[in-house]
Amino acid sequence: MVSKTPVSTLVIGGGFGGIAAALRCKALGHHVTLAERLNKLGGRAQVLEMDGFKHDMGPTVITAPFLFYELFELFGENLDDNLDFVPVSPWYRYIFHDGREFNYNGSDIQMRKEIAKFSTADVKNYNKLLEASKQIFDVGFTKLAHVPFLTLWSMIRQIPNLIRLRADRTVSQFVKAHIEDPFLQKAFSIHPLLVGGNPYSTTSIYSLIHYLEKKWGIFFCKGGTGELVKKLTELMERNGIIIKYDTDIERLESNGKKVTCAFTKSDEKIEFDNVICNADPAVVYTQLLRVNKERSMGLKKWLPSRFTNYSMGLYVLFFGTTIQYEKVAHHTIWLTERFEELLRDIFDRKTLTSDFSLYIHRPTATDPSFAPPNSDSFYVLCPVPNLQAKIDWEVEGKKLRDRIVTALSNTILPELESYITAEYWMTPADFQEKYRCAYGAGFSISPNLTQSAWFRYHNIDTELQNLYFVGAGTHPGAGLPGVLSSAKVLEFLLKNEP
Repeated sequence: MVSKTPVSTLVIGGGFGGIAAALRCKALGHHVTLAERLNKLGGRAQVLEMDGFKHDMGPTVITAPFLFYELFELFGENLDDNLDFVPVSPWYRYIFHDGREFNYNGSDIQMRKEIAKFSTADVKNYNKLLEASKQIFDVGFTKLAHVPFLTLWSMIRQIPNLIRLRADRTVSQFVKAHIEDPFLQKAFSIHPLLVGGNPYSTTSIYSLIHYLEKKWGIFFCKGGTGELVKKLTELMERNGIIIKYDTDIERLESNGKKVTCAFTKSDEKIEFDNVICNADPAVVYTQLLRVNKERSMGLKKWLPSRFTNYSMGLYVLFFGTTIQYEKVAHHTIWLTERFEELLRDIFDRKTLTSDFSLYIHRPTATDPSFAPPNSDSFYVLCPVPNLQAKIDWEVEGKKLRDRIVTALSNTILPELESYITAEYWMTPADFQEKYRCAYGAGFSISPNLTQSAWFRYHNIDTELQNLYFVGAGTHPGAGLPGVLSSAKVLEFLLKNEP
C-alpha cells in the first residue's frame, strides 16, 4: 500500500495561537512550516532587555495552565520537566483612588477578609457571583470554547443558553446584580479589559473568567513569558516543525475556492495544502488577500467595516528602578475615580484624557532575575483609544509617560522620578507597525455579544476551504486561554473534515 502524502500546512504568525496551531497540526501528522515576520517567535510576547533589566512585552498573566500542558502532552512530554509555573499571590492588588487596597486572591479565608473591609454583605454575595460565573463557565468555556461556530444554526442552538445565562447583560451589569459595594463592583468587572473589552459593553459571558481563575489559579512562568516561548520553540524544533524567521508574508493568492500559495516580501513563493493565519483577520482580508469587504463574520459579512468595533489601544511603559519597591504586588491594578466615564472616553468617544487607569506588572516580586540586584523591573499598561482616534503619538507618547510617572511617584512608587532608569514605551502606532494589527487595537475586535461566537471572524473562511484562523480575532477570543483554545477549534475542524 502506498502511504498517504502528509498534509502540508503553512502557519502565518508565531504568536501563541500560531505556536499552538503548529504543534496541534504536527501531532495530526501534518508537515508544518511556521512563518514569522520578526526575528523571534512569541508575537506580542516579545522580551525587552535594557541595561540589565528584562521585560515581558506581552501577556503576563497565565490562567488555565492545562492548555499549555496539553501542548507538551501531544508529544509525550511533561511541561513540568521544561518550565516552572509559580502561583502568584495575591492574584491582583487593586488600588482605588482613595488609596484603599483590595487583594484579590484564591484563598477563601483571605477573600472573605478582603471583601469585608469594603462590605460585609458582599462576603456572601461574592459566593453567589462565583456560582453564577460557574454556570456561565460550564457552557461558555467547557462546552463551547473548543468548538467552531460556522453556521447561523450553530448560534441559534445556543439561544436558550444565552437567554438563561442573561448574555444580553454586560459584565458590569452581571457584577452589579450580585455585588453592592461600588469599589468592589469595579474590581470584579475588570476582566474584560484583559481581553480588549469594555466591562460596560462586553457581554456577561466573559464573566466566566471569575470561575476560570478560581478553578485553576493565576500563575507566572519563572523566567517570564519569553522563557515559555523559548521552551515551546524547542518543542517545535524537536518535533520537526520548520520555523522560518524574518519571513513577512505579503500576499496570499487564491483560485476562488482555495488559497493556492503565499508570497513573501522578498518574493519567495510558499505552496501548501492548508494555510493557518495567526494574524488579525481584518489585516489578512484587506492586505494579504486584498478583499475590500469584511468576510467570514456571520452577519458582519454584509456590513460595512465601520460597524466593526475594535478593542482599545495600549500604551505600555517599560522601565527599571534603582531601588526595590517591595510593597508593590506582582500584579497591581490602579483605578481612577472616573473609571466608567474613562472607559467611555477610550472606547466610545475615542478621547485621550488627562486621567487614566493602569495595570502595573512587577515581575521582580516573584522572579529577581528580571532586574539587577536591589532593583526592580516594571511594565505599566495604560488603556488608550486605538488609532481610529487620530492621536499624534509622536507628541502624546512623551506627555503620557510624564503624567504616568508623576502619578506613580506621588502614590505607590514614591520618588519614582528619582529612581527610574532604562525606559521605553510603545503606543498604538507601534502596535500597528510591529504587530500588524488593525488600528493598533491591542486585542483585535472587541468581545461584544454581536462580535462573539458566530458573529466573530470564523475559524475557517466561508468560501476558501483551506484558509483557517487562530488567535485573538477569531472564536473564542483574546487572552491566552482564548488564543490557545482557538488552536483546539482548529484541531476539531481538521479532524472533522469531510
